[in-house]
Amino acid sequence: MTDLLKALMKAAGLARKGRLLSATITAQKGFSPNLPKKRKTAARAKVGHARKASTPSLARPAPGSFIGGEFTCGHGTLSYRLYTPHGSSRRRMPLVVMLHGCSQSALDFAIGTGMNRLADELGFIVLYPQQSQSANLARCWNWHSPDNQARGRGEPATIAALTRHAMALGRANPARIYIAGLSAGGAAAAIAGAAYPDLFVAIGVHSGVAQGQIRSLAAALSAMRGRSASGPSGTLKRPPPTIVFHGDQDRVVHPSNASAFLANLERSKPGPLLSQAFPGTAPRGRDFTRKVYKATSGEILLEEWTVHGSGHGWSGGHAGGSYTDPAGPDASREMLRFFMARRRRSRQQKEAGAATTP
Repeated sequence: MTDLLKALMKAAGLARKGRLLSATITAQKGFSPNLPKKRKTAARAKVGHARKASTPSLARPAPGSFIGGEFTCGHGTLSYRLYTPHGSSRRRMPLVVMLHGCSQSALDFAIGTGMNRLADELGFIVLYPQQSQSANLARCWNWHSPDNQARGRGEPATIAALTRHAMALGRANPARIYIAGLSAGGAAAAIAGAAYPDLFVAIGVHSGVAQGQIRSLAAALSAMRGRSASGPSGTLKRPPPTIVFHGDQDRVVHPSNASAFLANLERSKPGPLLSQAFPGTAPRGRDFTRKVYKATSGEILLEEWTVHGSGHGWSGGHAGGSYTDPAGPDASREMLRFFMARRRRSRQQKEAGAATTP
């Protein structure tokens, strides 16, 4: 009887601590002192198996796979395509997010930009979010709406959440996440990149509109025609390093919009900017001018490509996709060069850099 009382008192103590399984087993042993220990082990093993089954881990896509899916978070729902390059499945690779333009799909954009081929060559994952026709009949990103222009709301928040989902799914390197887009997708990429600088290390914009005082579809159409809206008021936070492509014969988004990216950079008070211009000719005939804007430290903050004679299409893109200009310089390869040269510094590296700054 003494042993039984001790067992029951111990069981009560365990129950008060929330250890119900241990309390039950202890009480049973009090009534049945010869209860085999292996029953306790079996019970624990069974509970452990149930817990493991309730939280399944995400299966990483196989190398060379181009999967489709649908993602939902508190801010919205997006379909997507995710390309995992050929090669070792153990690598923690960079991730590039690609936002298509109006009337395009994720698959169409993948074909036109040739990003999957470059992913195999250079070793990175590509995520293609796809706008739904229920959100916009023409599948445009709604970048002109105030609901989609800030962190923690609307399309930027959904794109950021989907990006984190793809990072977990593909085991991507969190220090090497980038975002790019064409036309409406370029404007959306500029917004998302500026809203989530802790996520996106660099931005690529092709034939897009920079952030400004655009709060309606009418204002967006006016800016696209070259009737530029005023830029953001006050001092801006410095955007992540950005590379911009624009054709000087673009009849959809006026080429003057490209200069707004430099204006926004100057509003962020980066200090003196050093600029250089590099003219050139693409192998298939288009002339171009590449301008580079650096901080006095030598860091490139903005790279601007003007493709002479090109209209509203992805420069150097594949003719199998819509809105491409195969004769231009290879925007995909140049954006990847720009992206891969940048990675997020660790806290230790930032502290070391601050310690050496006079």
